[in-house]
Amino acid sequence: MSFSSKITRLPRAFSPDIAQEIETLAPFAKGETRELLQGAIGSSPYLHALVVKEAEWLEGALETPESSLDALYSALPTQDTKALPDALRQAKRRVALLTALADLGGVWPLLTVTQALSDFADLASDVAVKAMISQEIQRGKLPGATLDDVPSAGGLVCLAMGKVGAGELNYSSDIDLICLFDETRYDRDDYLTARSALVRATRKAMALLSDLTGEGYVFRTDLRLRPDPAVTPVCLSMEAAERYYESLGRTWERAAYIKARPAAGDIAAGQKFLDTLTPFVWRKHLDFAAIQDAHDMRLRIREHKGFGRHWEPEGHNIKLGRGGIREIEFFTQTRQLIAGGRDPSLRLRGTLPALAALADRDWIPKDVAERLSDHYVAHRDLEHRIQMVHDAQTHDIPRTEEGLARVACLLGTSVDALKADVKQRVEEVHTLTEGFFAPDASSVLPDAQKDRFDPAIIARWRSYPAFRTERAAAIFERLKPELLSRLDRAAKPDEALVSLDGFLEGLPAGVQLFSLFDSNPQLLDLLSDIVGTAPALARYLSRNASVFDAVIGGAFFADWPGATALTKELSDQLAREDDYERKLDTARRWTKEWHFRIGVHHLRGLISAETAGRQYADLASAVLRGIWPEVTAKFAEKHGPQPGRGAMILGMGSLGAGRLHATSDLDLIAIYDANGVDYSEGRKPLAARTYYARLTQALVTALTAPMSEGRLYEVDMRLRPSGTQGPVATSVQSFKSYQQEQAWTWEHLALTRARPVAGNPDLQQEIEDFRIDLLARRSDADAVKSDVADMRARIAEAKSPAGLYDAKIGAGRLQDIELTAQTAALLAGSPDRTVGTALNAGVAIGWLDAAECAALTEAYDVCWRIQTAGKLLSEKPLDPEAIGAGGRSFLAREMGCDDITSVENLLSRSTSGAAEVIETLLGAHERKANDGG
Repeated sequence: MSFSSKITRLPRAFSPDIAQEIETLAPFAKGETRELLQGAIGSSPYLHALVVKEAEWLEGALETPESSLDALYSALPTQDTKALPDALRQAKRRVALLTALADLGGVWPLLTVTQALSDFADLASDVAVKAMISQEIQRGKLPGATLDDVPSAGGLVCLAMGKVGAGELNYSSDIDLICLFDETRYDRDDYLTARSALVRATRKAMALLSDLTGEGYVFRTDLRLRPDPAVTPVCLSMEAAERYYESLGRTWERAAYIKARPAAGDIAAGQKFLDTLTPFVWRKHLDFAAIQDAHDMRLRIREHKGFGRHWEPEGHNIKLGRGGIREIEFFTQTRQLIAGGRDPSLRLRGTLPALAALADRDWIPKDVAERLSDHYVAHRDLEHRIQMVHDAQTHDIPRTEEGLARVACLLGTSVDALKADVKQRVEEVHTLTEGFFAPDASSVLPDAQKDRFDPAIIARWRSYPAFRTERAAAIFERLKPELLSRLDRAAKPDEALVSLDGFLEGLPAGVQLFSLFDSNPQLLDLLSDIVGTAPALARYLSRNASVFDAVIGGAFFADWPGATALTKELSDQLAREDDYERKLDTARRWTKEWHFRIGVHHLRGLISAETAGRQYADLASAVLRGIWPEVTAKFAEKHGPQPGRGAMILGMGSLGAGRLHATSDLDLIAIYDANGVDYSEGRKPLAARTYYARLTQALVTALTAPMSEGRLYEVDMRLRPSGTQGPVATSVQSFKSYQQEQAWTWEHLALTRARPVAGNPDLQQEIEDFRIDLLARRSDADAVKSDVADMRARIAEAKSPAGLYDAKIGAGRLQDIELTAQTAALLAGSPDRTVGTALNAGVAIGWLDAAECAALTEAYDVCWRIQTAGKLLSEKPLDPEAIGAGGRSFLAREMGCDDITSVENLLSRSTSGAAEVIETLLGAHERKANDGG
């Protein structure tokens, strides 16, 4: 398609006389192309001047605009240094003219227009920097450098910031650059000499771009976004810049780096530097405190520039004024800062793509994103026409009638329509964004409720670490009335206040969390629910408050994804981290969020105790599968790959059975097959047995080590062959031999619940096949029953129940029923792992009848619900008095009872019934063991 056929809109000529000059300036122009040129030169003195100078070039350029720009770009890097200043200025004229015409005619959409201007800025910066670096090298001023270093600019890079960084440059904008150099390219002794040369080259390159000559200028450059510009050189080392951002970087600098990209010079070094800044720009937690920082910045701009008071179209600053471009950018960038640390898909430089991504991820409503995008395009179009008139670096809508008329003509509209459109758009942008930055303050607590809470508790909050800053205290003061109102509606407000007090006391800091609550009031409902029901979960939250991020930043109430999807999600997150310790902390943070999700879903009755148990087990399995490859890869860096076939991890106990509770540890066995390989092949080779022992220890450390994000799980490896006396990792041959020839009955009982969870897939399958085959060899029934009876007696002698609500220890309770179910599985030769399927296997062989199976199943379900609820409500043994009214209500609901007395009756009845059944099944053998026979 020709340029003319793509024209979708036309400007009007403010000066018809000047418009007629097109007949002589561009006689080649016909039809709508002619009208386009007439409107352009008849309304814009700047474009008129460009057409006068570039009419001959324009004729061919309009035939193939994109190819013409490509040819222009290809020619610039080949220019002689002396000819470069004029060549750059001529190229700037041609790019500006062709882009303006494509813009005015609607041939290119906004993003194509701004990208074309940005691409030329990149090229001009790159050519200028490399030309000046070449001069320094030829003069022998850059230590150790040769002309081969010119393509990488001697390690110097220009980071494009702001609009040029985002590919959103306007016609008369300056270009914001940060110039850095890679100090690692130079010897320590040469550092100062190299820095001086690079600073000198930077100054000369910027002058080459910005000096006004007879041919005009290329770009005004602004280097003031660099760290501490009042005292630092125009080009500083990457190491110095990194130190600055780590220690002194502010929110506005984080926002600026959203759009940063290496644009000129050593692109690879620039990208490496930006990668190191990722933790600075993109915080690992949701960063709602950035809202207040952005709001304060907006207010300072308004106050300094006087933009907050004026709202009439004439003289309104379409960039910085009320409802302007900057409002939309701040709104977008602040949302990106809040969530981009958790969601890399939001790390986009462009405003329009970022708005779309935020809507796709449900951070803003889709209609808001669409309306703001529409206003952004209209504002940018207006900004461009304002600047087209005289190539002026301004964003102010003209005050004069002539100025307004010229802009309206370039837009192809009338002055009245322009003013009405601007006013409507500005007001709507202001309405859509202002509430985000400055939400209405919370209502004041009614006088009738003020005396409902202990003032001594409330008064001591200001002494807690979370309130150490005035900012945190101020945010909380806004939250306090609404929070206390919610607590007042709890079953026991005083108990809820005490729990909230414990939550606040445990917080190490407050600004981020209080900002999160301030921006998401629905979280106050969740917090009040937790502190009013589950004090233990509230205390957990105070130490891991970042898990609230998951409620806002993900599909918190969506269906459970399952272990496979969880494994992939964790693996993907770990793959994005380069540092091993950061991987471990990422795993901890991720696990806590999912762990919290299960607890909240259970607490609110969205899932049952049975479902919660399966989900906790899915999560633990995903963690093991996700972290095992990271542990093995890290270990291999020093000691080489796993010798032989590798290793696998066997889950035992509750993990193997696929049912955990909120505080379960993990019972694991590590099994390896060196396959005849004696030593690993690495920088520090190890004997195969030692290799796998240390690798297992590395896995345990990865799971249990306390780090900045806490620990993952406690690990118990006492179920391995020979228990604590055996090696921490067992060869597959030893494992099989031990199980076949030396294992005690209790070890075969444990094997009925074993499940491969991580490691070499073939080895996992081999162990599972071996387990099934071993259990299928029917054991001596009398010997098994006798051994189990003996074990049961020993357990009873060693451990006493902690009280009525001890759901694990005691006759007819979890451990007793699990032991009976494992016995049934062993007697039946069944590989089924769960209590229900194992008991059914016992019915199938006639060891127990259907009624006995039902009694045991019911008691196990009752005890599991008590156990799971108790672990969620309290860190101590379950005590109905200690968990408060909210906890008792949750417990009664979980058990399907009306009150706590009914819960106790249900627990006593079911466990007594189960104990009688087990006594019937094993009592005779137990008495025989006690009699010594």
